[in-house]
Amino acid sequence: MPSALYVDAAAQVALARRLDSIAANIANATTPGYRADGVKFDSLVSATGGRNVAFPAAGRDYITTAAGPLSRTGGPLDLAVRGAGWFALQSPDGPVYTRDGRFEMATTGELRSVNGYPVLDASGAPISVEAAGGPIAIAGDGMISQRGRQVGAMGLFAFPPGADLTRYDNSSVIPDQPAIPVLDFVANGIVQGYVEQSNVNPVRELTRLIEVQRAFDNITASADMIDGARLDAIKTLGAVA
Repeated sequence: MPSALYVDAAAQVALARRLDSIAANIANATTPGYRADGVKFDSLVSATGGRNVAFPAAGRDYITTAAGPLSRTGGPLDLAVRGAGWFALQSPDGPVYTRDGRFEMATTGELRSVNGYPVLDASGAPISVEAAGGPIAIAGDGMISQRGRQVGAMGLFAFPPGADLTRYDNSSVIPDQPAIPVLDFVANGIVQGYVEQSNVNPVRELTRLIEVQRAFDNITASADMIDGARLDAIKTLGAVA
């Protein structure tokens, strides 16, 4: 089989994976705190018949960490992160980290995510306030106050450089390295009364979708042409004079 067909097949696998990534991004374009999927592609160079042939690899998924736009809600338990930090939640599978700051207060005063996971402070302990203690004020450094009295503090965490992220629910992620509590509240902080939206750019994703579909169609046409030429050669060379 011609090596060009192997190259075309490898490219189709890579493009199919990119299509899956784009579809997931478009589906979550309005999900608060969602971080877009990306795919990294490499090339594998192989010596075939004295010629170098480049085969595109299938790609490796990664989660982007760029910030999304903030939307004002005015809710006292709607929080957004300014900078590179993440909120921590206690999931059934251990601590997870999210930029979705739509929190709620249980009847016991415990702060929870929209999926019911306890919100954690910097030490990894669940945060509780007084259920009947009055309005909640949350400062930029995460300090929680009721009627002028501090009752807790929001935890804000960062990931080590190069940490790989695995997706979890509630727009959250799990890093492959331990998260680090944020101590610099000049470049980072919390904004009360706002919710961070998805960092997906729908227009850009739709543009990429069109580009990938066109590339897929071109590769399919190329493979059909190569296969047709091979069949014609077989018929010609195999014909009896």
